[in-house]
Parts: sequence; structure tokens; C-alpha cells
Amino acid sequence: MLPLRRVALAIINAQARAFKKFVPLFDRILVERYLPETKTKGGIMIPEKAQGKVQEATVVAVGKGSKNEKGEVSPVSVGIGDKVLLPEYGGTKIVLEEKEYFLFRDGDLLGKFESQ
Repeated sequence: MLPLRRVALAIINAQARAFKKFVPLFDRILVERYLPETKTKGGIMIPEKAQGKVQEATVVAVGKGSKNEKGEVSPVSVGIGDKVLLPEYGGTKIVLEEKEYFLFRDGDLLGKFESQ
């Protein structure tokens, strides 16, 4: 196995262990925000205050869904690995395995990007 692939698998396994300890309840979704750009294409460093808030994220864990009036569970609208658009404000910050994640309700997400 290639060394790079081994490292990638180790990272995925570490994340999987962290998420086994935390499972979102009901219609909540745990996401990992993308990091903001810190440099321009020309190589100029962007100050932290000027970077702006990244509103795109990857879904890393989902709850089972919420119950409707009949008691049936309505599943969440996204799945693990989906790329989603977040609202500018909101979400609950959670730190797992020294990484920062955010917890949102399914209805708070603004949209899902289609995979190509």
C-alpha cells in the first residue's frame, strides 16, 4: 500500500472512531467546514479578519431523522459525505479529536451540492 494512502486511511479511521463516540440525535447533522483561503493565487497572505466565513461544509454524521404527527421517522435530507451550503450564522460548535465541527438541524441547511 502506498504511504500516502496509508496516511489517508489512518485519518479516516481516526475520524470514524471520533464519530462512534458522537451520534447526532433526531434531525441534527454534524458537518466539517472547509478552511478559508489563506493566500491569493498570487501568493499574498490574506489577513484572518479579511478571510470571510466559509459557508460550505462536508457532512460527517447524521441523526436518524425527526418524527412526524403519525410517529413515523422522516429521514434527514443529506447523507455522510455530501457537500452542503450552510447559513452565515448558527450551528453549535463541537470539538472532537481536536478538530472543530458544527451541528445543524436538517432544516437549517440552505442546500446540497450535486456530485459530478
